[in-house]
Amino acid sequence: MSQTPTRDEAFALLTKYNKSESLIKHALAVEGVMRFCARKRGGNEEKWGIIGLIHDLDYEQFPDQHCIKTEAILRENDWPEEYIRAVVSHGWGICTDIEPESEMEKVLFAIDELTGLVATTALVRPSKSVLDLKPKSVKKKWKDKRFAAGVDRSIIEKGAAKLDVQVADLILDTIMGMQEVAEEIGLKGNISE
Repeated sequence: MSQTPTRDEAFALLTKYNKSESLIKHALAVEGVMRFCARKRGGNEEKWGIIGLIHDLDYEQFPDQHCIKTEAILRENDWPEEYIRAVVSHGWGICTDIEPESEMEKVLFAIDELTGLVATTALVRPSKSVLDLKPKSVKKKWKDKRFAAGVDRSIIEKGAAKLDVQVADLILDTIMGMQEVAEEIGLKGNISE
């Protein structure tokens, strides 16, 4: 490469392949959490954020080739190998055999599914907001397997174990990261600041 992609370039690529509002909001949520975790863990916030933003690039158009098609698209666009590997590793054990190794990859793997559970939990609250959401509310919903049934809790647990953190800590970090982008992801709700 390869030039380091900018956030604008990443967002343009995301919206070229994704028109679904829910997928774009998911990408923005994951970006927010990745940026938060990068600051907390001493990572490169811009790099972590861009990888979070682009991680599901192929999901809307090529769900049956998830991660594989993203790898091809990023290569065509001359993205750095480190970015490509990180994105592909979030599908470990699901659609790829690339295991998350760096801290950045492990965080992406761990929080991807969790953003969905946090968002769904926020939406059933009276405030419909992530801004007043507490980890204990998410933990309570975690136990109800029918709630947000599409969220694979075992992946989140595997991710937390890889990071050597408690799931509760991961939930808190995910909430805090999503709070920073609450407006963009439609989870500001009806809380007045």
